[in-house]
Amino acid sequence: MTNADPSSNFARLVEIMARLRAPDGCPWDREQTFDTIKPYLLEETYEVLQAIDDRDWKELADELGDLLLQVVFFSQMAAEAGHFNVNDAIEAINSKLIRRHPHVFGDGDAKTSDEVLKKWDEIKATEKVRPKGLLAGIPRALPALVEGDKIARKAAGAGFDWPNVDQVFDKLREELGELDQARTSGTQEDIEGEIGDLLFVVVNLARFMKVDPEQALRKTNTKFRRRFAHVEDGLGKPLKDATLEEMEALWQAAKHLE
Repeated sequence: MTNADPSSNFARLVEIMARLRAPDGCPWDREQTFDTIKPYLLEETYEVLQAIDDRDWKELADELGDLLLQVVFFSQMAAEAGHFNVNDAIEAINSKLIRRHPHVFGDGDAKTSDEVLKKWDEIKATEKVRPKGLLAGIPRALPALVEGDKIARKAAGAGFDWPNVDQVFDKLREELGELDQARTSGTQEDIEGEIGDLLFVVVNLARFMKVDPEQALRKTNTKFRRRFAHVEDGLGKPLKDATLEEMEALWQAAKHLE
């Protein structure tokens, strides 16, 4: 762990990025635009999440550095275009954090996390003119599970919610029945719609149980990868030559090892 002044290290990163984008800098960096860099921002975000899931702290430090680079990269391009610079971005978040935490930096009062979030949303609503509608401010470009969770939380905050988790389970069973009916007598579009409805109820079930659905699925994906790798390693032959019974036995063995 370095004890260097973070402000000097950050200033150096800003200088490095400006040098890379200079006329005599790196050809690749100079060619990039806001649109071409977007995929890297998303990729780095998911790599940060993976490092957290793996509890790999050295890797997390590296990945957070890569994510910070994206912030500096976008800010450098914005400065070149005369829109804003990285100091404007930093000042914006500093001011926002102070403004939205009156219980810490002012005379506000909030004793619980729910009270903090409620006040945060109230303050946010006064800050700028936003599209009409409670859900209008939720970005459509979010991963579907994340978007669904945010939509459900917004609606629940306005009182549009199930009274208790038992009714969510009832809704889950109802949606499973409708999916089964669509499977036997509906169109492919009907099936897709029912799958979507089912997933949305699962997102709400996760919300009631205080589970992040995106992270839950990511962890299950990792678990499946690990167990399937055990199946592949244990077979000693190509998957196409194995029976389902052989693969299932190795899968159960992998579960037992965990």
